[in-house]
Amino acid sequence: MKLTTVPAAGIVLKTRILSGDVPDIINIYPQNMDFQEWAKAGYFADMTGKPYLENIKNDYAEKYAINNKIYSVPLTANLYGIYYNKTKFKELGLEEPKTFKEFQEIVKKIKDSGNSPFAVAGNEGWTLNGYHQLSLITLTGSGDAANNYLRFSKPNAISADDAILKADAERLDLLADNAQDGWRGASYNDAVVAFSSEKALMMPQGSWALAAINQQDPKFEVGMFAFPGEEVGKEVTVGAGDMALSTSATSKHPKETEEFISYMTSPKAMQSYYDVDGSPVAVKGIQEKEDSALAAISKLAFTDKHYVWLGQRWNSEEDFFNLSAGYLMDKNLKNMANNLNAFFNPMKADLD
Repeated sequence: MKLTTVPAAGIVLKTRILSGDVPDIINIYPQNMDFQEWAKAGYFADMTGKPYLENIKNDYAEKYAINNKIYSVPLTANLYGIYYNKTKFKELGLEEPKTFKEFQEIVKKIKDSGNSPFAVAGNEGWTLNGYHQLSLITLTGSGDAANNYLRFSKPNAISADDAILKADAERLDLLADNAQDGWRGASYNDAVVAFSSEKALMMPQGSWALAAINQQDPKFEVGMFAFPGEEVGKEVTVGAGDMALSTSATSKHPKETEEFISYMTSPKAMQSYYDVDGSPVAVKGIQEKEDSALAAISKLAFTDKHYVWLGQRWNSEEDFFNLSAGYLMDKNLKNMANNLNAFFNPMKADLD
C-alpha cells in the first residue's frame, strides 16, 4: 500500500478526481459538498450493504448517504462544545450547566470572581461556527429546523424581528460581552493559549483543539460540556465524520481496498487510533478512557444529539463564519439578518 499526503490536499484531490485519476482509497469529509457532488457523479464505489458497515455505531454512515446509497465509512467524528477549566470550576463551586439559563449564571459567577469567562478567537470566524450553529439548533429544535429557518425559507425571510434571531443574538452576546482581553484580534492559537494559561476559564471549540491545548501543558484538569438547551436534557453537539474513507469506483484493486476498509472498521485497528488521538470512534467495541477531557461529550457522539454540520446542506460556509464574527464585533442584529439573507438567498434559487 502507498500512502500519499500532500500540501493543499483538497486542491490536489479535486484535480486528480476531475482528471479521472481517483485514488483507490480517499479520506474526505462526508458532509463536504465536493464529496456529495463526486458521489452523485459516480466517482466513488457504492458501499451500501457491505458487511463492514455493521461495525459502525447507530448506522452512522447513513447520515452521509447520497440518494439512499452509502459512499463513505466514517470511522471517527469531531464534536463541538465548551472546554472548561474543571479545577477552577471546583474551586468556584461551579458545575457543568444543564440549561442555557444555568450557562448564563455560570458566566456571571466567573466574571464576578475576577476571571474572564471565555477565550474567543475573534479574528478567525471559523472558530465560532460551531457555537453559532448550536445556538440555532437549540433554538429551533433540530438541525433540520435550523436549516428550514436559514437555508430553506423564502428569500429575504430572515429578519432582525424574528424571535429566533433575537435569541440567537443573546447567545452570541454572551461571548462578545465576556471574552478575554484582546479577543477581537485574537487568532485560534491565541484563544488556545488564553484558555490553557487560565486567562479564560472556558473556550467554545471543537474536539480537534484538545491536542493543541495539551501541547500548552495546562496546569489544570480540562473538561468539555455540550451546548446547553432551554431545558434539562436538551444539550447537543455538532460535528461530522472526520476520518472517513471512500473508495474509487474504478479502482484496479477492488479486493485489496475491500480488505483494507474491513480492517479499518475493526476494533483492533481503531482501538490503536483512539489510544493515540482520543477522538470519538464510530467503530463498535472501542474501550474509551473515562478520564478523557472529551469523555462526557463523547457520550453524545453518533446519537440523535450529535448533529451534522448545517453546512452539509449549503453551497459554501466562509461567509457564515465571517458574519458570525462580524456580529460579535458590532452586535448589530439588522446587519446580521441582512448578511444571513445575502449569504443564503443565492442558495434558495432552487426553491419553489
